[in-house]
Formats: sequence, structure tokens, C-alpha cells
Amino acid sequence: MTPTTAELIRVFGRIGLLSFGGPAAQIALMHRELVTTRNWMTEAEFLRALSFCMMLPGPEAMQLATYAGWRMRGTLGGLIGGGLFVIPGALIVLGLAMTYAAFGAVPLAQAVFVGVQAAVLAIVVQALMKLARRAVIGPVQAGIALAAFIGLFFFALPFPLIVLAAGLIGFAQSPQAERPDAPPAQQGDGLQRRAVRTAFLWGALWLVPLAMLGLWPGGFLFEIGLFFSQLAVVTFGGAYAVLAWMTQAVVQDKMWLTLPQMVDALGLAETTPGPLILVTEFVAYLAGHGHGKGGVGLGIAAALIALWMTFVPCFLWVFTGAPFIERLAHAPRLSASLAAITAAIVGVIANLSIWFGLHVLFASVNTVEIGPLTLFWPALASLRPLPLCLAILAALCLFWRGWPLLAVLASSAGLSLIAGLFGTP
Repeated sequence: MTPTTAELIRVFGRIGLLSFGGPAAQIALMHRELVTTRNWMTEAEFLRALSFCMMLPGPEAMQLATYAGWRMRGTLGGLIGGGLFVIPGALIVLGLAMTYAAFGAVPLAQAVFVGVQAAVLAIVVQALMKLARRAVIGPVQAGIALAAFIGLFFFALPFPLIVLAAGLIGFAQSPQAERPDAPPAQQGDGLQRRAVRTAFLWGALWLVPLAMLGLWPGGFLFEIGLFFSQLAVVTFGGAYAVLAWMTQAVVQDKMWLTLPQMVDALGLAETTPGPLILVTEFVAYLAGHGHGKGGVGLGIAAALIALWMTFVPCFLWVFTGAPFIERLAHAPRLSASLAAITAAIVGVIANLSIWFGLHVLFASVNTVEIGPLTLFWPALASLRPLPLCLAILAALCLFWRGWPLLAVLASSAGLSLIAGLFGTP
């Protein structure tokens, strides 16, 4: 049965509003709604679609919603599925960003965000452990993960270079032949021509606005658009995978945000429905709000540009590749490249965990450079007891008690607020 447009809007609107808890929970929600409850997709179709979306850069849950909508009602259905997965969270994140920019410097608000930062540290460690169990399944994957960590943490290698190198290693080590259960190739040039037209259309929707921003006076909005466009191409492995690179870029290189603001952005993005990569919208708003005399107007413009440059590429990947999903899901070299990239992401998130931990738990972190080698050394006397205690408590709640993320974040923020009321630093 092909659902009507109204049914798609109702079901994907529900998914978008309830999509808390990260990609695993979001994918489980979609499976229940689309496979178990309504039989709009079979189990095999759902798993093939998920495999396809995991090969793409960008948030796999949003792309899965886009593909599911496309499969049922074409491009309109894909726009409904992907759009409604993003829009509720995007509106909430924009509201949070505006509130944070207006009141984040208030002492009690700062006390709350100390708790948020401590909880985020525990959440990132949990993400690292979950991904490591799934991705590191042998000595090759372990070696790739370790090399990625060393390259980022000790040598500050660019994140895109890490992803490219891992993908090439996986591609080179994979078998050349297709799996024996691969479906037959589709005949004719019509499918290929349609794919080229689709790629051209969505590529233009993505890149033409970016080129037009280059004509904007000052160049700030073009810089925002270019940065988040680059981010969209290398976002393999989820939002955590690019946070280290994004943090380094927006805090150290571009100085759009401070490190505490960056950690707060991630913590607030964890509390909203939709993909965690919506943190880019929060970051862009704060960057625009704080740029010169930008204020609210430039903040909103930057946030909208970040959303466009983050999610339009997702529609490009899905709409172009969806007609070939039966072949792509059985392509061994693509699968091997994805496995190697996922292993490298373990090292990337390990780098992020230690980076966040040092800067959340210590007030002073020194940097020592020895040739190409960079070492981070915290001043032990600057250890902050409150974030340390809250991070340990958040970890216990996550790992031992199995609390949901929202409960952990709320509890940590509440305890930090109480401590702030009594003057605890």
C-alpha cells in the first residue's frame, strides 16, 4: 500500500517530534513506525536502506527518513521525510541558541552549563565505547583507530585527511568482485541520465547559493557557508566524528566561539529531537551573533545558511544514489571503505573525549610543541572538583543505571545550579 501525502506528513511529523536519543534510538523509532506498525517497508528493504545511508556522509537517520519517503512517494516524499525529521529540532535549537546568546553570561546560567559540560563529557565517552564495540573487530581496525587518534591528538592532522586515508586503506584491502547475492545491474542509460540530472540539480541548489554568498559584503556569511559545506562532505560516523575538527576550527582558528560555548552547544543539541549535527546551527548562530555588531539578525542568517549547507547535501546523496541502492548495498569495496572509516572514527572520538576532558576538568591546559608533535599538559593545581564529580556521577547514571540522555543532562545541570547558588566554583 502506498501511503498518501497526508499520511506521510503525519507519520514523519511524529517521527521528527519524537526523535530524541541519537541515531540508534531514531532508527529504532523509524523501524517501529515504518516496518512493524505500518508495513510500508519490509525488514530487508529497511536494512538495505540503512546500509546505503551508512555509506554516505551526513546524519544516517535523517538520510534514512529521506530515503523512506522517496521510496514511497518520490522526491516529494523524500523532502517530507527528511524535512520533517530536521525541522522540529532546528526550530528548538534556534530558540535555544537565541536564549543562550542573550542569557548565557548570567552567573546562574553559567553554573547550569558547568553541569551540562560535565554530562557531555560522559556522553561522548559512552558514544566512544558503543562505536568501538561495533567498529573495532580485528587488529586492522584497531590499528586504523589508533593511527587516527595519534594523527589527530599528537600531530593535529586535518580531519578530512584522516577520513580519506582510512577510506583508501579499506578500499585497497577489499575484494574486487561483487558479492554473489548482488542483484543484476539495471539496464539502459535512462537511469544514469536521471541520476546525473538529479545530481546536477541538487548540486546547484547546494553550491549556487554558496557562490552568491561570495558576493555579500564582508565575506562572513560566505565563510560560514564554505565551512559548513566542507563539514557536510566529511561527516562520516555521526556528529561526534567531526566535533574535534569543528571545535578546533571554530575555537582556535576562526575564534567564533570559546571552548565552553562549544561544549554547551553540544549539550543543548543533545536535548533536542532530530540529528545531533544540528549543533552546527547553534554554532553558526553564536558565530553570527558575536560577529561585529551582527546581533540577532546576523545570527539567524548564519544559522539558516548552516542548515542549508548541512542538509541540502544529504538530499543530494540520497536522491542521486537511491535508484542504485540494490547495487550499492552489495558493493564490497564501498562496504570495506565504510568499515575502515568507521574504525578511524573511533580514534577521532577518543581524541575528542580527551580534548573535552582536559578542558572541562582543568582550568589551565598548557600546550607544548616539539617539532611536528603537540602535547597537552594540564596544570594539576587547576583541577576543578565540581565538574569532576558531576562527570563521574553522569557516567555512573549512563553506564550503571542506564538513564536516558535528557535525564542525565537535566540532573547534572540541576546539581551544578544548586552548587552555584551556594558559591561552589
